[in-house]
Amino acid sequence: MKPSLKLSGCTDPLLSTKLGGMERIAEIEAQAKKDVSAARTTADLREVELRYLGKQGSVTGLMKEIAALPPDQRPSFGQAVNKAREKVEKLVKAREKALKGKESAKQSEEERIDPTMPSRPPRVGVEHVLQQATNKIKKTLSSLGFTYYEGPELEEFRYNFDALNYPPNHPAMDEQDTFYVSDTQILRTQGTAIQGRVFETHKPPFRVFTVGRCFRNEAVDRTHGHTFHQVDAFMVDEAISMADLKGTLRAFASDMFGDGARVRFRPDFFPFVEPGVDYSISTPKLFDGKWVELGGAGMIHPNILQRYGIDTELYSGFAFGLGVERIPMMAYGIDDLRLFYENDLRFLEQFS
Repeated sequence: MKPSLKLSGCTDPLLSTKLGGMERIAEIEAQAKKDVSAARTTADLREVELRYLGKQGSVTGLMKEIAALPPDQRPSFGQAVNKAREKVEKLVKAREKALKGKESAKQSEEERIDPTMPSRPPRVGVEHVLQQATNKIKKTLSSLGFTYYEGPELEEFRYNFDALNYPPNHPAMDEQDTFYVSDTQILRTQGTAIQGRVFETHKPPFRVFTVGRCFRNEAVDRTHGHTFHQVDAFMVDEAISMADLKGTLRAFASDMFGDGARVRFRPDFFPFVEPGVDYSISTPKLFDGKWVELGGAGMIHPNILQRYGIDTELYSGFAFGLGVERIPMMAYGIDDLRLFYENDLRFLEQFS
């Protein structure tokens, strides 16, 4: 009679290896189930997934052991490992679905809005302080009967200098060194360059003004810049005199700086006016009433009028110009021109 085979005391090494492999598959599968259930977030679950199913994972490692088994044991062992992988994948997917649902609900609660609550007040921008000054200038001159014209910043040399009675190589041009784009085109140095364009297309009488950027090749400091804004105005009509110029500038100063503003005129030279003056203002509200130069002015030179066929026996005119930046600098006591262009909100928001 042959003795019966007792598995518990089996000494067959191949059978023992096979049984040990199956036990390890069951242990890994059971531990994976616990770890998947213990995951509290999708991030935790991702770590568990990599621990078992990643390239270096426990289940993946079992597949590498198949090659070491006898040929007749490989199919059954491989099938057991594949089933274990499938079970772990199903556990991970089921847990992921549950966790995503919880996280989505939590996110929705955290991001929930109450439509009955008042909204945040919108941030409203304000016009730049130089634009505010420009608007006031336009309003003032328009009320005095002047018409606004827009001139090009890229100007022709002949309008910027030749048409304004600048002789070739005249020393006055040294003060208006500018940026040349070509031999005939420059960035305008003064708003007065619009005069020639108006004289070509209009017949007197007329009152015209323009406001815009001008450019000069200057070193930048507290009181100078290569880019600045200028307002230029001129009037041509019958029997216009210095009295009309003074009256206009007094009215302009009063509207810009208050009724207490006074205007002072002193002789000065500009190629496009004769006689020429610089004018200053004084008001008790600014700088303790000290005189501050605001711009230049004068009677339009007869050479300019004759150049465009205007009868100087019948017509005459005046012109004046000033820097726009000077107006808010005087009004608010600003002592550095560069502050207007640095885009520092701490500075600009003061003028809202």
